[in-house]
This record gives sequence, C-alpha cells and structure tokens, in this order.
Amino acid sequence: MIDRATVDRILDAAQIVDVVGEFVTLRKSGVNYKGLCPFHDDRNPSFMVSPAKNICHCFVCGKGGTPAGFLMEHEQITYPEALRWLAKKYNIEIVEKELTDEERQEQNERESMFIVNEWAKDWFHNVLKNDPDGLAIGKQYFRSRGIRDDIIEKFQLGYAPQKRDALSAAALKAGYKKEFLVKTGLCYERDSTGENGNLAPRLVDRYSGRAIFPWLNVSGKVVAFGGRVLDSRTKGVAQKYVNSPDSEIYHKERELYGIYQAKKAIVKEDRVFMVEGYTDVIAMHQAGVENVVANSGTALSIYQIKLLRRFTQNITLLYDGDEAGIHAAMRGTDMLLQEGMNVRVLLLPDGDDPDSFARKHSTEELKRYIDANQQDFIAFKTRLTVEGVSDPVKRSEAISGIVKSISVIPDTILRSTYLSDLSSRLGLKEQTLLTTMNNFIRKEVEEKEKDNRGDGDSSRHLAPRKDNPIETLLIGEVIRHGEEIVYDNIETEDGQLITLNVAQYVNFDLGQDDIQFSNPLYNQILAEAVAHSSDAGFKAETYFMNHPDIKVSQLAARLAVDRHQLSGRFVVQAREGALRQCVVHLVMDLRMELISQRLKDIQLAMRQASSDMERVMRLMAEYKETQELRDLLAKKLGNDVMK
Repeated sequence: MIDRATVDRILDAAQIVDVVGEFVTLRKSGVNYKGLCPFHDDRNPSFMVSPAKNICHCFVCGKGGTPAGFLMEHEQITYPEALRWLAKKYNIEIVEKELTDEERQEQNERESMFIVNEWAKDWFHNVLKNDPDGLAIGKQYFRSRGIRDDIIEKFQLGYAPQKRDALSAAALKAGYKKEFLVKTGLCYERDSTGENGNLAPRLVDRYSGRAIFPWLNVSGKVVAFGGRVLDSRTKGVAQKYVNSPDSEIYHKERELYGIYQAKKAIVKEDRVFMVEGYTDVIAMHQAGVENVVANSGTALSIYQIKLLRRFTQNITLLYDGDEAGIHAAMRGTDMLLQEGMNVRVLLLPDGDDPDSFARKHSTEELKRYIDANQQDFIAFKTRLTVEGVSDPVKRSEAISGIVKSISVIPDTILRSTYLSDLSSRLGLKEQTLLTTMNNFIRKEVEEKEKDNRGDGDSSRHLAPRKDNPIETLLIGEVIRHGEEIVYDNIETEDGQLITLNVAQYVNFDLGQDDIQFSNPLYNQILAEAVAHSSDAGFKAETYFMNHPDIKVSQLAARLAVDRHQLSGRFVVQAREGALRQCVVHLVMDLRMELISQRLKDIQLAMRQASSDMERVMRLMAEYKETQELRDLLAKKLGNDVMK
C-alpha cells in the first residue's frame, strides 16, 4: 500500500497536460489546451485540458478528471495502478505503507495467488510452443480450429500435459506453495495410498490433457483458467470445459472472458458484442472484430453488466440461431435494459455459431452481416413471441411481456420511442400500450415503496425520488467548500457553542429528518466530507478531485469546470455570508421539493383509497399537516404558495 506522503508527492508532480499528451494530440487554446476526446468518436475538438486546474473535461461526453482519474478511465486501471503509472513517469520512488499483520496476510495471499496464476499461464503457454506433446496435440488442436499464431499469443493460449501431476510437480520444484496451487484451483487434493499403506493426500492437476484458455481481468491479471477436452475426446463427455472454481481472486459472475483484450476496442467502437464461449471471442478477434466478450454460458449478472457499462452502453447479443441461442438471447435482457444498456440482438443462421461463422467470412463480410441483421430488442422479441400467434390470450400475454420489458428502461424518451415503435409494428393504439406500461411502472414503484416502509399507510421518511438539479447544486457546494465555516460559535439548546462547516451543516440539517440524496454517490461524498472535516489541512475540492473512486473525481472535476453554468440565486457571490446564504437556501429548496412531492403522493393515495373512508381521513389529516409544514417553509424561502 502506497503511503500518504508518497501519494501526495505523486499528485503534486503529475501535470495534466503531460499525462493527457501521452494519448491525445493537444493544441493551445488560450490558457488551456484542446484535443479530440479519446472517450467517444469526436470529430471537433471538445476535450479541454486546464493546466491551471490540473484537470481535463469533455464537454460532449462529460468524461475527464485529474491525471490519475484520466488514466483510470482511459487505461481502465485501478487508483493504485494509476499512481504507480504516474510515479514511474515522474521518477518517484514508491514507499509502501506498513500494513497490519492481518492486512499483510490478506494482501500476500491474494498476491501469491496472482503470481501462481501468472506462472501457470506462462507454463501452459510454453508447453504449447515447446513441449513435443504440446506441439503435436495442443498446437494441432488450435490449428484445427483455424487459430493463427498471433491470436494464440494475444490470448496466451496453452496446453496441459496428460500426466496428472505435471504442473504441480513443476510448480513445487519452482518454489510455489501447495497451498496456493489448491486455492487458485490449478490443482486439487486426492487421497492415495502411500508406500506404508496409509492414505495420504496428493496433488492432482485439474486441467491435464486439455487446451488452456487463461482468464484475464480488466487490469490484465490472470484470475482463472478454462480447460477444454480436445476434439478427439469430446464424444460422450458431459463436461467439455472445466473452469477454475471460485476463489479469493475469481468469481465467475463478476468476470467476462476477453474483457482485457477487448476494452480499448469497446470504447473506440462504443459497442460490445456478447457471445457465449472462448472460441467465439477468439474467432471474432481473428476476423477483425475485437470489441467482443463472453460470459461463458452462465446467466448474465448485474456485476458483468456494470463492468461493461464502464466502457459502453451499447450491447449486441450475438448467438447462434438454434433454440439454445434464442434462450441465451432472451435471458437477462430485462436486466440489461434496467441498467440503461441499449440492447440489440443478432441470431446467426441455423447451424452457425460466432466461431464457425467468423471463420467462413472475411472481416468486411462479417461486419456487413452484423450491421444488416442486428435488431433492436423490440423487433427481436416481437418477431419471436408475437408474429404468427393467432390465439388472443397468448398474443396478449406476449405483447404484455414486451411492454413490461420496455417499462424497466430508465430513460423516459427511449421508453416512449420503443413504445411508439411497438404500436406501429403491431397496429395497436399507443395509448393502450402506454396505459399498460404505466401500470407496470406503478406496480413496481408501489412494491419498492412497500418494501422501504414496511407495514402502514405511508411513511414520513423524506427521500428524493431521482437525481435533480438542487441535489447536484448542493453536493457541488460540499465538494467545493465543504471545509469552509458557515456557522461560528452558535449556541445549541443545551447551551453549548459549536462551529459548523458546509459539510457538517448540510449533514446536520438533512439528518434531522433522515433525508438522504437519491444518488448514493452524493451520500458517500457528504459522509466523507464530514468524516474528514477535522483533518488538519483538509480541502474538500482537492480531496474529491484526487479521490480514488473515479466517479467521485470525475464529478468533482465536472463541477469545477461547469461552475460557470450555475445561475441566478445559486451563484455564490463574493460577499460576506454569501456562502452560508446559498447553502441554507439550497437545503430549504430541497426540503420544499420533497414536501411538494409528498403532497402529490398523499393526493394519489386518497384517490386510490376512495372506498376506504377510515384511511382517507388519516390521509387528509396528514395532508393538512404537510401543507402547514410547506407553508412555514415557504415563508422562510420568501415564496408565496397558492393554497
């Protein structure tokens, strides 16, 4: 772990123009620099680099940040890795912080597992290239699949000898511990009879006699392996592939095969192709399509979707056209939509999978076929579930299923577009589909609110429903001025004198009614600002702009760049008390918004409960009480509220 003093030296030395200039051609523009954004298909320079603020920002896609934040986003590396990159560039010696015994043991175990996996990857690869059996069996297998040597090198493919202890014997001889050979899943223990007749555990290689496919995580570390039985042995074999078991460094539902090799192409193309298996990924790369990953036959998980969203929001599910391929395409679609992914589907001609199809066609033919035949999920699902169905009940259920999928899309404009498209395709009134969709959305909201509040008619807990400008303005003040004092030596009800800075005041005021921001990131920022308020020399803007979480540092950078966009009463004027006035006003504005929303919720609840007079009376009493609270707050804000 890098000690704080070294981190500070690295951050002080890092110059944004130097770092960005390694990847982007920059031209002077006044006091700043401009270039084509490396994060989207930029034709007019929209990427601004500010030497004075030591940040960069794209005014189109919004990405950028500090030197470390830029590296994390561009190279898809972790914060410590970005710091090490910068330290190397500026010739700063890394001094590691002394860890506790528990931290050291955990770090050492994980690092040992990575080291063993890296060694095993090289060992398998070396066997494939230099061992007689590797050349005759393993290399011949990859040759039979049409895989070129450059692709073998790119994916570091390998071969495991048929001898059941070949790898374990070589690893032990090289000084690697049995403990980590077992923990990584490279080997497992099996009881055997020793020379004295007693049972004793012995190491057995998990992948013996198999072609090896290393799994690299997004940072390029070897986390796991897949081993495939060779073609001559697959007949009657139930499990062609054996994969690493879950471990401290590998959880299958969190990883995607090929992500390391594909990440730059995904960003460049702003699209990812999802296929099923290792050879599908490899064949697509060999055909010139590199923005492709595989989930290797498992159901797509939320972790994998969030990983992909770091690179793009556009995904095409690319599967073979048989029943299994159709099932794979349908599986997880709603989850992708709910996470804001734009989903397209392409089923290949029956009898072909991405591997075989890519080998039959040139790069140009493959790309033309994909462009011409991929469908948005509405067209795909309509063709699959509605077309040709004459039974009214089954047809209605199929249409409802499509509308339900549309209802989970977070973008309202995209939802409306899909709904209009579905109306045109099916010849149904758009209002009918809209009513159905709103019913799905309302039920989902009611279920979530019920889960949040438990039993009872309603909850007095105030929480914003979605991100809004007031929240962003308020958290912006916390980021820029969190440590600045707004109340000095004020007396509490019990006679104590306290001092509050911006972060502490916002936390105290909202905390009285358990109000939280709708965006979890904002809650994290406020909590950290409060926690560090007592740190000597703490500057909120510096702290958040150099935050190890790239989302935090990017937000801080964006607010620093976009400060001029604030207008009206929200601009902090350079006069005494202006900061306090701004923050207090924003807090009250947020409260007013929540109260107004609560009044609307109560009105809706009264309409829905019109036949239950007892509940209606309770709601009317709450409505009156909430109105009084709103009017009191309005007087403080200086607004006239119509009754």
